[in-house]
Amino acid sequence: MDRDRLPSVPRRSIDLESWANAAVPPLRDPRELVTELHQRHLPPPGTSVVAVLDGDHRVVASASVTARPHVTDGWHHRNAILGQLRRVIPHDLRLATPRRTAVLLRCREGAPGWTEQDGAWMWALRDASSLHGLRCGAYVALTPAGWQAFGDDRVGRTPHAGSWAERPVRTVSELPTRGVDDGRSGAELARSAWAWYPVVPSEPEHVRRAAH
Repeated sequence: MDRDRLPSVPRRSIDLESWANAAVPPLRDPRELVTELHQRHLPPPGTSVVAVLDGDHRVVASASVTARPHVTDGWHHRNAILGQLRRVIPHDLRLATPRRTAVLLRCREGAPGWTEQDGAWMWALRDASSLHGLRCGAYVALTPAGWQAFGDDRVGRTPHAGSWAERPVRTVSELPTRGVDDGRSGAELARSAWAWYPVVPSEPEHVRRAAH
């Protein structure tokens, strides 16, 4: 078949203007949230952190996501985000109105400002949120210049894309905490260092079992 006649594959992405007009709920305290997620996951460039916030803007679950740098189609990023959401927190599809919000912190190299890759991740966050019964929340880029919340243009200098290497982790005991002491050993925490969620007695048994 003539390659010139092959149907073009759509690149699922959102431009910055569309994102700004989408009425994405702003973060109550973006600096505090970015700092918290960075401390939990220490994301290097190429890593994104998806987090779920409750009605009080508290983090109730978070996990890191990586993707090949050349991928520009948000469909691939959507699948990665959705897979992590399904792993760390039950969906809210039975609710008529979303009560929780998904946000994304993407650590990348390059200059600050919107890029096509950011647009692909924005599309991915919006679609994954819908498929998991969540409200689509803020998208934050972490670059060498600092962090930037797109849509409301709030920015900060720290943390930045290189902050993960400023405090090298030499032992398992120095790994970032996940906000809960569930009695696991340092080795077990090391194996789960890329995903975190709290374990509470009211959660279903299958959710509690996933934490061990």
